[in-house]
Amino acid sequence: MLYCQGESSPLSGDNESMKIHPRKVYSPKRPAVPALDQGKIVRAALTLLDEVGFDGLTMRNLGKKLGIKAASLYWHVHGKGELLSLLSDEICAPMRVPDRTLPWREQLEALGNEYRRVLLARRDAARVLAGSRASFGPHRLRLTEIVLRTLLDAGFDNRDAAYAGFLLNDYVMMFVSGETQDVNAEIEDGADESFSNVQNWVEVLSPHDHPSLLALADYLSEPDVDERFRFGVEILADGLEVRLKTRNAGR
Repeated sequence: MLYCQGESSPLSGDNESMKIHPRKVYSPKRPAVPALDQGKIVRAALTLLDEVGFDGLTMRNLGKKLGIKAASLYWHVHGKGELLSLLSDEICAPMRVPDRTLPWREQLEALGNEYRRVLLARRDAARVLAGSRASFGPHRLRLTEIVLRTLLDAGFDNRDAAYAGFLLNDYVMMFVSGETQDVNAEIEDGADESFSNVQNWVEVLSPHDHPSLLALADYLSEPDVDERFRFGVEILADGLEVRLKTRNAGR
């Protein structure tokens, strides 16, 4: 027999102790899971890149830094390839546009210098961009558009403009990759030891067999990196300028 609200069971009587009270159930609090989005993941990945370099930038290490399991990252980033694309785009974000009133080759040289500055601002940034060549983020597309527009406005045809854009990108990326590799080696081995090794290498050279190496030893062993970079960009621009004049003369 059922009893509606307000009625009493014949078994209950008026005994307060016989009343049934709801039981409180206690459960341990679960640790809060940090809210994630791509922006937060990219910022954490850039910090991790500066700390451990390209080789230490793994999904597992990134998950540890964010306080989550690596598997949770895949809800927001579909693997290491997409992560590198997002990072490469963010690395290119601070890229400054050269003065558009300058002659084209001065704009190109300014772009080369600015690109190098941006890549040097982050540890192993050149390796990140080299590993994500198919990146189509807004910042990297903006950089590509600036370079190609500069070349097209200078009068290069479509093919030469495209290939010159590749050439500038490859030169800057490979140069920065090499110079940062040298810096990392000096940090690990010690600059004094590295310089000592170069001195020892020069001292054992035979003047008869290696006269050119000895004559240029100062430039080869301790080159001015900034000057060497500018030299390469100038040579690239010189070659493009000659090509442009030759093409125009043949029309």
